[in-house]
Amino acid sequence: MSLKAPELLLPAGSLQKMRAAYDFGADAVYAGQPRYSLRARNNEFRLEQIAQGIAEAHTRGKKFFVTSNLIAHNDKVRTYIRDIQPVVELKPDALIMADAGLIMQVLAQMEKGVFPKVPIHLSVQANTTNWAAVKFWQKVGVERIILSRELSLDEIEAIRNECPDMEIEVFVHGALCIAYSGRCLLSGYFNRRDPNQGTCTNACRWEYGTTAASEQSPSGEAVPVGKLDADFNFAEAQAEAEGSFSTCGSGQRHPAADKVYFLEEKGRPGELMPIMEDEHGTYILNSKDLRAVEHVERLARIGVDSLKIEGRTKSLYYVARTAQVYRRAIDDAVAGRPFNPELLLELEGLANRGYTGGLLERRPAQDYQNYINGHSELHRSHFVGEVTAVRDDGWVQVQAKNRFSVGDRLEVLHPSGNRVVELKEMHNLDGEPVQVAPGDPVRVWVPLGLPAEGGLVSRLL
Repeated sequence: MSLKAPELLLPAGSLQKMRAAYDFGADAVYAGQPRYSLRARNNEFRLEQIAQGIAEAHTRGKKFFVTSNLIAHNDKVRTYIRDIQPVVELKPDALIMADAGLIMQVLAQMEKGVFPKVPIHLSVQANTTNWAAVKFWQKVGVERIILSRELSLDEIEAIRNECPDMEIEVFVHGALCIAYSGRCLLSGYFNRRDPNQGTCTNACRWEYGTTAASEQSPSGEAVPVGKLDADFNFAEAQAEAEGSFSTCGSGQRHPAADKVYFLEEKGRPGELMPIMEDEHGTYILNSKDLRAVEHVERLARIGVDSLKIEGRTKSLYYVARTAQVYRRAIDDAVAGRPFNPELLLELEGLANRGYTGGLLERRPAQDYQNYINGHSELHRSHFVGEVTAVRDDGWVQVQAKNRFSVGDRLEVLHPSGNRVVELKEMHNLDGEPVQVAPGDPVRVWVPLGLPAEGGLVSRLL
């Protein structure tokens, strides 16, 4: 039996990224309504841009989903129907929602004919982890379930078998949360920015130092007494943890249990933030990034309807690279070709925190976490420029984003195909030879021989 190709769904943090997603193989994109999605910051999609995005998508035969998936407090319930109505009237291909009350209100407006009919997709924020919950939401009127990231491949297959007539969507690439699908409290605790209101500061990924706290002051507050000298010994802690999930390896309370510490983030020296530690330790964790390209064939065989990539705040290069790689993986799976391990190497060209298959496969807990670095690392290539113009003689104008030089090996990503070239010469806009393009806002001419604009350039490391 031939496989049905699942939809490839990419993030669109801007119209430019939306176009790149389509150019490099996406079937659909999702963009957030700022006040009501989990991307309130770094989001250009106001009503005008949503309208333009929907129009362009439909012209190209693609789909455009509007993300409206916050967990609403009363104030936003009061304004939601007013603000979502002009969006719904633009007829996006779906609304991605999480809040049961808001879903109820939108469905009621559609039932009364006030809103045009628009499919509702249940956001991963709703944490759907079982087939009974899928059937509940199907009965309510939801047309697609974006399953929780906390499911294994076998659990996804079981849900598909129990709910054969419901659309299901699965995340396959991007950042992972340290709590159930976005329900982390660190950002709200340290910065008063609620992740479920779209203002997460990714506090789990910062680099911290620790300062011990004394007994409480007369006012009842903990007081810092100085820097802790010892570094965290991961190997020792891991050996202890193997004894029990609930206690230290000996079953005894850790000697530092129930103490108060202060965390000092590297970028904000002097700002001490209190954190409690009990016998289980503290839970400041930095998840590796999800990568499931090697599982695309299995997901297609299961019958997953849509494969979703995370990253509305990621770069244009990230959108293009992931769209291209996962498009090839889907096409290979449908054609019956074996998995191409080169796809793994191509994803190493993206800045990442190390990759994991997440909970799709059962692995020891430490495999999910990156205990060493909180920042992204470049393992194969570095994004250096965007092609903005093409001449008939094969020279192209590149808007430099990062430094590159004559003699570098460059990889050019283009919808027509990728290529690797050694840069032998480069000119400035006046036609004069130059050796280095130092970065933004410099533009240079280089001989890459592209057929059209839309290419992205990276420097191979």
